[in-house]
Amino acid sequence: MQVLQVIISGVSQGLIYGLIALGFVLIYKATETVNFAQGELMMLGAFLGLTVVTFGLPYWVSLPIAFAGMWLVGILLERAVLRPILGQPAFTVVMVTIGLGFIARGLVTMIPGWGTDTHTLNAPFRGEVVRAGELVIGMEHIVVIVATIVLSTALFAFFRFTRVGVAMQAASQNQLAAYYMGIPVRRLNSLIWGISAGVAALAGVLLAPITFVHVNMGFIGLKAFPAAVIGGFGSLPGALVGGVIIGVVESLAGVYLPEGFKDIAAYVLVLIVLVVKPTGIFGETASKKV
Repeated sequence: MQVLQVIISGVSQGLIYGLIALGFVLIYKATETVNFAQGELMMLGAFLGLTVVTFGLPYWVSLPIAFAGMWLVGILLERAVLRPILGQPAFTVVMVTIGLGFIARGLVTMIPGWGTDTHTLNAPFRGEVVRAGELVIGMEHIVVIVATIVLSTALFAFFRFTRVGVAMQAASQNQLAAYYMGIPVRRLNSLIWGISAGVAALAGVLLAPITFVHVNMGFIGLKAFPAAVIGGFGSLPGALVGGVIIGVVESLAGVYLPEGFKDIAAYVLVLIVLVVKPTGIFGETASKKV
């Protein structure tokens, strides 16, 4: 029974990794660049949710507000910072996104009420548990699992059944061909950055009741990146699966292996997957479609 509890805890933590990894994958599919500030966007979203709750609004209201706020931030970042350097070497884009992460952490430390303190985001379900025989599951973990399922279903429906979503898929396959077909590629790139930032914000608000809100919580992105690699860097379902795998392995390692193994589990998994299947579990090896 303890093993099952550990696995459920790992699944909920892994889904947080997966949500952040979704941002990596979305941006990579659209622009073939990697946003290493994705973890910091999650951190900003968590602080935005904390502020909403601090002002007396319900926790559930903080979720759409955090999504909308970080959606705007993502669009502004793409237009003001990333768009001018598109076409530059990939190393340039990587360094810019890493710099954005440092800037975000620095700005947060200067904002009154945020700063370097550790904050608790009070959710209505915080501390509650669900019992099923000897199995005791924290309501925080259940909320993460249910919310991720709902969000993943909404994203699937968006990309599958809406004109904008279909246009995004076309642009991710071949931007030049999509442009010649009349698809507004630049506008779609901005929208994708907004969606990835909004999803990261939701991950931060969902994670906050389990842990705490602090300036360094964005470093969780260092675990989300391996999740994207393990799942296959071009696969949205793969990002979630990779996150779950890392979360479960970390939880099991933290309980049943000596201290320290939990911290390196994600990177050991990446090495194993890259050796066995370099494209990741759901990685595509076929050529791009036009």
